[in-house]
Amino acid sequence: MNYEKLAEVDKKHIWHPFTQMSQWARSEELIIESGNGIYLTDVNGKKYIDGISSLWVNVFGHRKKEIDDAIKSQIDKISHSTMLGQSSVPVIELAEELTTILPEELSKYFFSDDGSTACEAALKICYQFHRQKKVPEPQRKIFVKFSGGYHGDTIGSVSVGGIELFHNIYSELLFDTITVHYPYCYRCPHHKRQDTCGMYCLRRARDIISRNCKNIAGLIVEPLVQGAAGMIMMPEGFLSGIRDITKKCDIPMIADEVATGFGRTGKLFACQHENVVPDIMVLAKGITGGYLPFAVTAVNKTIYNGFLGRPEENKTFFHGHTYTGNQLASIAARETIRLIKRENIIEKMESKVAFLEDSLKKFYGLAHVGDIRQKGFMIGIELVKDKKGKIPYPPESRVAVKTILKAREKGLILRPLGDVIVLMPPLVSSKEELKKILEITYVSIKDVTE
Repeated sequence: MNYEKLAEVDKKHIWHPFTQMSQWARSEELIIESGNGIYLTDVNGKKYIDGISSLWVNVFGHRKKEIDDAIKSQIDKISHSTMLGQSSVPVIELAEELTTILPEELSKYFFSDDGSTACEAALKICYQFHRQKKVPEPQRKIFVKFSGGYHGDTIGSVSVGGIELFHNIYSELLFDTITVHYPYCYRCPHHKRQDTCGMYCLRRARDIISRNCKNIAGLIVEPLVQGAAGMIMMPEGFLSGIRDITKKCDIPMIADEVATGFGRTGKLFACQHENVVPDIMVLAKGITGGYLPFAVTAVNKTIYNGFLGRPEENKTFFHGHTYTGNQLASIAARETIRLIKRENIIEKMESKVAFLEDSLKKFYGLAHVGDIRQKGFMIGIELVKDKKGKIPYPPESRVAVKTILKAREKGLILRPLGDVIVLMPPLVSSKEELKKILEITYVSIKDVTE
């Protein structure tokens, strides 16, 4: 098909995620045909920098030879067989690789398909665990979630989400939760100043959790960076403070590292920045280098052992997915972990992270850039109508959408979150490539807002 035919069929039949299709029907489509390195190429032959790592998943760029070859080699053996009642070589080899990068406490791995399913599994594990203790605690029914949180789109994951735009419509379907404020320092929900508040948000969170201690089944958090909320960054010490209170209250802590894992924050996992080891860690997105859907719910032995017993006791975790432990995805994940170690990806990021931090300062000179948030390769640039008053643009202005379309004209693919321009390039991007990404972003913001 040529471009016109492809676009016609797309508009006629395809329902795109997080997309108002009435607008899509009138839009000029970008249809990707191929990729190489950090670049994507559309069906008309135009090249673009993949500035969001194909929605935060791509690690090494596209067409990484070692992953290509590993998947091709596996196809010649088998592409999928079930893990119900049996196992496979690739998933066993992957499990061994996971032991080399995860905290030794997290040594039991439940495999699924994506971040939503992995979080869903984590929630159900926590809930069932309390009911199977030697001294059961069936009153532990409530989960602690954070304002602005996003953990996926399945109903359990939505229940512990905190983005009103996405989640309110489903409110009658969701289970009860306790909400504590995520520390959004630029727009503090408590109307405090970061330099004088003494981390008031943490004190409030501790108080809420302590008062409900015996009824909480688990706490789920995006460590250090909330992605979908607009790249909201925790102040130093908040994550470790939350971990302390969950330990004191014997509450399982779920660290959702779907977006932050595999190097995005400058360390392999965000929890490592504060030496936090959760009870459960959820991994997806970058785990296969951006190749295939795959996820892991990593659990400590205490929780895992709570599911052991005689068959008639029904302590089994009755949960699973058809493609759990898929061989092709397992091979891609195994090779991704090996490449991260072999090519010293995390170590090589250090100077590039510093380069980004220094280069982003220039953006504060733009009249409508209110805040810049960065952790590693995770960057959010918040646009505002009035900088002094932090007044946002009205939704109908669609200023961020116009900005990313302007960037697309200049050969850079971005995607906004509200009025936040998100940059999350592949980890292997060179300083020259990062410089080009920033230059296009800067000019695009300036052209649209000024």
